[in-house]
Amino acid sequence: MRRMSYGQGEPQWDPWKPSSQQPQWGSQSNSPDWAALAEASEARNKRRRLLMIVGGALATVGIGAAVAVAVVSANGGTGPSNRPAGALPSTAKIPSESADAAPSFAPTSAPPPLNPMDFISSAKKDTAPISADTLFPGTQLTVGTNAYKKGPTASTTNCASAALRTLPAVLTRNGCTRLIRATYTKDGVAVTVGVALFDTTAKATKARQEADNKSIIASLSGQGVPEFCRTAVCRSTTNTYGRYAYFTLAGFTGGKDVTTKDAKVFQAGDDLAEFTFRQIRRRGEAQASAAANQ
Repeated sequence: MRRMSYGQGEPQWDPWKPSSQQPQWGSQSNSPDWAALAEASEARNKRRRLLMIVGGALATVGIGAAVAVAVVSANGGTGPSNRPAGALPSTAKIPSESADAAPSFAPTSAPPPLNPMDFISSAKKDTAPISADTLFPGTQLTVGTNAYKKGPTASTTNCASAALRTLPAVLTRNGCTRLIRATYTKDGVAVTVGVALFDTTAKATKARQEADNKSIIASLSGQGVPEFCRTAVCRSTTNTYGRYAYFTLAGFTGGKDVTTKDAKVFQAGDDLAEFTFRQIRRRGEAQASAAANQ
């Protein structure tokens, strides 16, 4: 057999040309054509990329169409979601928050609180027991930082007998029914406080208006308290609250005249007047409370 020279018979193999074939060296078996496989793989990749681009564009067009259809349906469609306003239930048929509101109840009127002043303005309602012990309880009275020792007490229905100068006529003229007195002392100062009872507020008020600077109660001595304010100058006060008129007479137990500079005498008289006012007010409050609880 004639030997073939290199380059004759079979075409020459060029490894850089995809169309050239590698010569078969001593064997009839076929080896893979690597260039052809690489070319085919590249071609498939190109087709795949092209399909993806085209498919993405078509999907975008589809979404845009769907959005456009949805917008048209919401704005001008005749589906159930676009019924005209007239088709909605009327206001009376639409539930509101008031449907769940708490149930209302008929208004009730509680009786007004009883006024304590009503009970101490007239003898017809002011029926609670009264005495020197109820008005002036205990053996000592403390007002602020001042402590006063309680001395003798007295109570009489003959009001004129416990008054001096112009006051007896005032009490009698306006129908005083009782006069209760008590004396307190502190550091050589004595104060007698007197509470006169009348049937009505009007009579007590008139008695206060008719009283003058000579209308004083009689000082009450005894139980270690010497006689005072019988000849010496003393300080007196007159006030009313409800059907009660109350008076104070304050001075020195040694008989000294009171002047405007004697602050402790004025303080003692004011303390006893304030305490008496509060005692009368408490009397009205107690009766009002008792009546309300019946």
